Amino acid sequence: MFGCGAVTALAICLTPLPLWAQDQPTEESAAPEGAPARAPVPLVPGEPTWDSFHGQLNAQKYSPLDQITADNVGELEKVWEVHTGDVADGSGDLPATVWSATPVFANDTLYIGTPFYRILALDPGSGEEKWSFDTQSSLEALTQPALKNRGVAYWEADDPVAGEPCQKIIYMGTMDAQLFAVDADSGEQCADFADNGVLNVNQWNDTNDHWPLSLLQPPTVVGEHLILGWAGMDWAYEQAPPGTVYSINARTGEREWTFQALSDQMREQSGTANVWTHMSADEELGLVYLPVSSPSPNYWGGNRTEEVPLGTSTTALDIETGEVVWSRQWVHHDIWDYDINAAPTLMDITVNGEEIPALIQSTKMGFLFVVNRKTGEDVWPIEERSVPGGDGSVEGEVYAPTQPFPTKPAPLLDQSEKPKVWALADAVSFGECSALWDDLHYEGMYTPPTTQGEGTLGYPISAGGVQWGGVAFDPESQTAIVNTSHIVQYIKLYNRDDYELADSGSGNESGFAPQEGAPYGMRLEVALNRLGMPCWEPPFGELVALDMTTGDVKWRRPVGASQQYGFFMPESWGSPTIGGPAVTAGDIIFIGASMDAKVRAYSLETGEELWSDQTEAPSVSNPAVYEYNGRQYVAFVSGGNTILKDQVGDQIAVYALPE
Repeated sequence: MFGCGAVTALAICLTPLPLWAQDQPTEESAAPEGAPARAPVPLVPGEPTWDSFHGQLNAQKYSPLDQITADNVGELEKVWEVHTGDVADGSGDLPATVWSATPVFANDTLYIGTPFYRILALDPGSGEEKWSFDTQSSLEALTQPALKNRGVAYWEADDPVAGEPCQKIIYMGTMDAQLFAVDADSGEQCADFADNGVLNVNQWNDTNDHWPLSLLQPPTVVGEHLILGWAGMDWAYEQAPPGTVYSINARTGEREWTFQALSDQMREQSGTANVWTHMSADEELGLVYLPVSSPSPNYWGGNRTEEVPLGTSTTALDIETGEVVWSRQWVHHDIWDYDINAAPTLMDITVNGEEIPALIQSTKMGFLFVVNRKTGEDVWPIEERSVPGGDGSVEGEVYAPTQPFPTKPAPLLDQSEKPKVWALADAVSFGECSALWDDLHYEGMYTPPTTQGEGTLGYPISAGGVQWGGVAFDPESQTAIVNTSHIVQYIKLYNRDDYELADSGSGNESGFAPQEGAPYGMRLEVALNRLGMPCWEPPFGELVALDMTTGDVKWRRPVGASQQYGFFMPESWGSPTIGGPAVTAGDIIFIGASMDAKVRAYSLETGEELWSDQTEAPSVSNPAVYEYNGRQYVAFVSGGNTILKDQVGDQIAVYALPE
């Protein structure tokens, strides 16, 4: 059978997963015996909050602060900056750094994690260091092509004990799977958490343990729980560590429950389907929402032809028990590495006069799926449509005959035909782009990988239509904001003998990868000419605003500017982006994310660019918006990512209006 492709399985794929008997919600999972009654918790906090990776657990990346407006945002000035010193460009003994940490504002402090696995506690008004903590972690790229860190998580007790340490805790993980817990006031390790403040998560890595369970993303903190996923090594093995999510007690580090996306058999013969990015939660509903990645190996599925209904999905779990309440699979039998790579954004919207508790799931495909967050049911119809099959060149593979397509919002990119060749890039390379296009197979979205020619054109593919920054949401106007990258890549499979001859190395999320154990290795490349110019027409990235009462686009515009050989390209061409937007009640969108290493402000109403500033490196993290001593601040981490370009940094840049 196919991954939710066979006719007998369509009922499972088209319907939220409570119909799947083993995960049907029970009275116990809905309200575990002895569990305290949940007090009402508003989806949008009543006070300005930026105490987690996406600002709030709802992942709206929204601030009710309105001191900065369209009328005065042009006056923003950099009021302080800090250079951490924790940076490497890969030219020396250390791997390059990729720094994607969202600053966390809590406890009247700005907390930052660095790619050298240090925690900094800074005065939010001046940047002065209050304390720092060094995990003393080995600076080795064990599972990644670079040293990566996406920051820290914050927890505080509802019933703090006066004079006791660790009533407020900062957590940070390392690439070698150690989770550290330190007192938020002092930076001292919390003796009562796990082993004197350190939890060895790798002790649970007991199946296909080719790599440590790297803790690059901070835990999602929900009440007394730390919901913990992990990252691994892309494209390396057929059989890999299987994806497991852990609920950890925030005070003690004790494991409370685990969630596994794969069956026991699939865990042995395949792997991953992990959660490597952040999660969101609705505390009043008692649900945590998991963006689940694809099984391994990523680009060949002949070892996993049975149903894997929780792979490449959004899955809602009961926070107290870890039981599946509902799940929606967004890619059946995923052979494109279409990981669900961002926390779904939770929102209350009004559609046709009906108030709907919704969520919007952005995807690498450039699709935005909108469902009821209580039940997983469609808000606007999501249709199963026929998709291309294989060309017969890949042995052992099977193909899902249909895939889910949202009807609203419309796809952010037109994947129905090959993107047009960019005439300028083609001309200066003497037809190189046209020749490549002629040698790439493409029958529309979900064209499978092939061994023929230069391979299959992917638009988009691993680089993503929408990356892990996810969707921001303004609850007042019910407007969603999302940045999307328009990138053409191409994927080719090689049988084992051909792969050994062809392998010429790899870069950061590109080049050759063995899929060791599978009959096929692979190569993934961005479609560039010999001068490094994109072969497809611009824009290369856009910022899009959507009216969530109708699902229609309000406006869209190129975002950022691309850069090559030190030259900035016209802003009408836009830039690929990594990192997401933030939105405020002042009707301002803040975002970095672009190649040109600028941070910007846009009008929520019109999309007009209102302000920008140059930083040290691309700000490939979500900005933070906070208020301290009556003043509104916007903080960017400008650390860079070599997927965009070879420019790294160690800068925290913080802006405010003049006093």
